[in-house]
Amino acid sequence: QAQLVESGGGLVQPGGSLRLSCSASGIVFSVYTMAWYRQVPGKQRELVAAVSAFGSTNYADSVKGRFTISRDNAANMVALQMNSLKPEDTALYYCNAKVVRSALEFWGQGTQVTVSS
Repeated sequence: QAQLVESGGGLVQPGGSLRLSCSASGIVFSVYTMAWYRQVPGKQRELVAAVSAFGSTNYADSVKGRFTISRDNAANMVALQMNSLKPEDTALYYCNAKVVRSALEFWGQGTQVTVSS
């Protein structure tokens, strides 16, 4: 059974940093594109960053230069390093695993990130 478990969220002051981690089990991790999405109440879930099975990355314009996504296939983990955090980064962050051009897709339960002074 596929499972994604996020950790690392919390409360941080503006300008601070957080590192989110997502541990995957029950999937062939190396073939999945791994991504982080975020959602605030009343808004659609949005893509923050993704890393393909081949290691290529893409980022939302709003986080470019501040966030870094990375994956460790040996450990079945994907991380999101978030620096220079802003109040508008406050959201529930979700880990996502998807095989491109297939119906195979899984979500974690989410971890809350709050940026506030």
